[in-house]
Formats: sequence, C-alpha cells, structure tokens
Amino acid sequence: MADADAIVVGAGPAGASLAFLLADRGIRVTLLERQSDFAREFRGEILLPSGIDALQQMGLANLLPSIPQSRPTTLSVYLNQNLVIELALEPALFAGRPPVAMSQPALLEMLVAEASKRPAFCFLRGALVRELLREEGRVVGVRAQTAEGEHLLHAAVVVGADGRASLVRRRGGFEAKEQAPPMDIVWCKVPRFHEFRGARAYLGRGHLLIAYHTWDDRLQIAWAILKGTFGEIRRRGVGEWVEEMANHVTPDLSSHLRTHKGTIVHPFLLDVVSDRVTCWSTPGALLIGDAAHTMSPVGGQGLNVALRDALVAANHLVPVLRAGGDPASIDLAMRRIEAERLPEISSVQRAQALPPRIVLSRAWWGEPVRGLIAALLLTPQGRRVAAAQARLFAFGKSPVQLFV
Repeated sequence: MADADAIVVGAGPAGASLAFLLADRGIRVTLLERQSDFAREFRGEILLPSGIDALQQMGLANLLPSIPQSRPTTLSVYLNQNLVIELALEPALFAGRPPVAMSQPALLEMLVAEASKRPAFCFLRGALVRELLREEGRVVGVRAQTAEGEHLLHAAVVVGADGRASLVRRRGGFEAKEQAPPMDIVWCKVPRFHEFRGARAYLGRGHLLIAYHTWDDRLQIAWAILKGTFGEIRRRGVGEWVEEMANHVTPDLSSHLRTHKGTIVHPFLLDVVSDRVTCWSTPGALLIGDAAHTMSPVGGQGLNVALRDALVAANHLVPVLRAGGDPASIDLAMRRIEAERLPEISSVQRAQALPPRIVLSRAWWGEPVRGLIAALLLTPQGRRVAAAQARLFAFGKSPVQLFV
C-alpha cells in the first residue's frame, strides 16, 4: 500500500502550492524539501497579477498582507541614461492586483503552515531525494535521506517540483531543450535611498540593469550582461564590477552604488537558463514549475507560472486520486496538465528570449535598433505593442481557474 496518494519533491512555489491544494482536498500528500528552512536568498520574488490571482483562488488572499512586501508605484525606463518612459503602476492597470515584491521565504512558510493544518499533509524538511523507486517501469515512490536515516516512500504519483537542478528530472530520464538567452545576471542588494520607491530599467551599450525597492526595504539590483563576460570583471574585485554598473545608470543611482559598494548584500552570478522538457511526465511521475520549464528572469515569470502550474495540476490530479489512483488515469491526467499549460509556457518563453538579444547586443546594429525601439515607445502604435507584451507577462496567456 502507498504511504501517500502523492509525493511532491521540492517545497518551492509550485511544490508547496500543489501540496497545499491536495491536502486541502483530502488527498494524502508528502512534501519533501532538501533544505531545513527557507532562510536563503531567492530570485523570484515579484508577484504579478496572475500569481496573486492564483493565491486568491487558493483561498489565501486574507494572509497575503501578513507577508513582508513592497509595491513599486512607478516604472521608469532609461536608454543610455536618458528617461524614455515613466509609468505609474496604478492598481487599475492590473485589475486591482498590482505587482508586489514579496518575501518568498515568508510566502513558502505560509503555504506550508496552512497545509500543515490539514490531516492529509506530511512535510519532511531536510529530506534529500536520492533515487526514484520503480516497479515494472513505473515510478512508485522515492528513496530519501533525512537526519533520521533513509526512507523508502511510496505513492500513486511523484511530482517533481524541485527547481532548475531537479533530481526528479535527472533520475526520471526527462530530456530538455535549451532555450537559454545569451546572458548572465549579477544579483545583489544595496541599501535603498529615500527617493527610490519604484522600479527602474536601464538599457544601452550591451547592458541591462534592473533596480527595484524590495520587501526588506533595500534595492534589489539585477545586472544582465552577455554570457561569459563577467569573469574578467570579477577577477578585478567587487569595486570594479560596481564601477561598471555605475557607469550605465543615472547619476543618483550611480553615486549611491559607489557609496555603498562596501555594503553589498548577497552578491552572486546567476547563470541564466531557459529550457523546457520535451515531455512533462513519465509513468508515475510529473514535472511542474522550473523542473519542467526553467524560466528566464525576463518579466519576473518564474514564481507566477509556478503557482498557475499548481492550480492546473490540482485540477487534474485531485479527481483521479480521489477515485483510487488508477495508473492509466493518473498518466492521462498528467498528459492533460502538460497540454493545458504548454501554450502559456511556450508563449512566455518566446517573449522572454527576444529582449536580451536586442538589449545586450554589441553588434553594429544594436544601438540603432535600441534607439528605434525607444522612439517607437513614444508612439501610440509602439505603446500598444509594448502593452500587449506587458499583458502576457502580467496576466498570462489566458485565465487559469481552480475548479476542484
């Protein structure tokens, strides 16, 4: 007999949300997380209208205000340090759900705490999955290591929600197609200065720098550069790459970065990956979130599409698990999850791929094209095109409804 109806590997946004939804509906679920807590630096902390809507459908809207957060009130876009457009991020633009920079550790702890109130939920922290268990070619569970020893856990379905380095993806024999944009991102935080409360994007000369007021009252800096170009700058020290960033922003932020280069928090280089597995399921196992489709940082999509994955997965898994978890029915449900989510994921990944190629290009045509785009943004037609792309990132390709 199975230890649970479902095992979810990875307590990130996709895994914690799906485990909560299953447990809330009486489905016995074991959630495994390799870390003992969530007290670490996360990158995907922008909650967009699509993600807020997903949490509201989960019945968690009343808990969202308790999570540390900051709401950007303006978005300013600069080309070669010159302001191109400044947009007030009014709630009306986002159907009453404006974007927020939210503490992902607090969000995950909230999801786990709510799931823990359900008798059907079991959470194992510090549980490292070593292998997938198979019987007659079907995944039937996992072998996991905890501080107490090794555990063989069985379930009708195993869901891999364990991120871009997914063990379930590797051990399950899944194949992925790379769609990586040619960039890396230097990721760090600095103290916020009083006048900075919104979000800014600086483009030009092969650079893209995003800065926004984050939930812990600091400035999150994401500096996108051509892949492979950071090594030489890093060898010259932190001061050198701060100086390089400062050369591409407006004087107020430039001065602030130079002043606070000695107090930079959590600096690291993010190797940007964008890929998608060719098939999200194998008999007995399913991938969702970054495990199925690692998203580029462009547009802040990772957290939000993960929450929407969880809704769709719950819609299809809950009925078949309630009915006894017939293997053929489970496999059909997993294929339907992929079929429903794939159009949005592929559309978003295509939309994410183009901007870095233009913004970061150092070819002869790069600067003229960037100038042309800036000019188009000042025209009604150009703004309509930009708005269509913004709507895809903010709201998703089409509505996702939780119906179980």
